Amino acid sequence: MEQPSSHLKIRRANGVSVVEFADRKILEELSIQEIGEELRQLVESEAGIKLLLNFKNVDHLSSAALGMLITLNKKIKEHNGKLKLSDINRQIFEVFKITRLNRVFDIHETSQQALAGFQS
Repeated sequence: MEQPSSHLKIRRANGVSVVEFADRKILEELSIQEIGEELRQLVESEAGIKLLLNFKNVDHLSSAALGMLITLNKKIKEHNGKLKLSDINRQIFEVFKITRLNRVFDIHETSQQALAGFQS
């Protein structure tokens, strides 16, 4: 049950909304705003949402995209939901470590591990 979207591929798995990014580079301000808006609508459409962002297709992420993720994380917490990230490549993960965002987000190596984390 995939919903068509310009930047995101969204599917459901075991009550979790799994989001994959269509873009390899999430750098442009307009794209980031559109992605943020799509994710915000998704979060607001389901109280207590379980959301997994899978970064397996993403090679580059701008600081503005990180800011959008921080905003999204706050919004999810306001709606009593849970957010997990998975499949982040090493270069991007280094940025998460440098900015200490690896302590803010629940990051898993694979989407399978992240999905299992929602069940526990």
